[in-house]
Amino acid sequence: MAKDDRDILELLKQELSFMEEGGYGRSVRAPWLPKSIFQDSLSCLNYGYPYRAHPCSECHLLDFVGPDDRSQPVPCHFIPLNEAGNTIEELEMKGDESRTQSVVRSWLRGKISQLEAKRSKDFGKRLTDERGWAR
Repeated sequence: MAKDDRDILELLKQELSFMEEGGYGRSVRAPWLPKSIFQDSLSCLNYGYPYRAHPCSECHLLDFVGPDDRSQPVPCHFIPLNEAGNTIEELEMKGDESRTQSVVRSWLRGKISQLEAKRSKDFGKRLTDERGWAR
């Protein structure tokens, strides 16, 4: 279970915003170095550390990774992103950065919508229960 105390919904929204603002574009200082989705953003618990200060098992994104892939070196790259089960790992191997980012943005939008709907439903249920209103 994740030990990351950040709110997962806010984390995903920030990641989407980062991507939409071109956050994974090539660096001016080192354009030959590719960027790694999730690892090269504030979504990663280890962002900015020259070594892994936190195990991936503490990350919220691990909740989206299948049990068989949780021990991968970069487990968040094994999140099934669409109905076909494509992962960042698979998409990056094909070398199409634009498509990879498009699929990840779509996945983020979907997860954000799911979490917002669930929270809205949970909030309504709590409000109903607290006030004793009939459903």
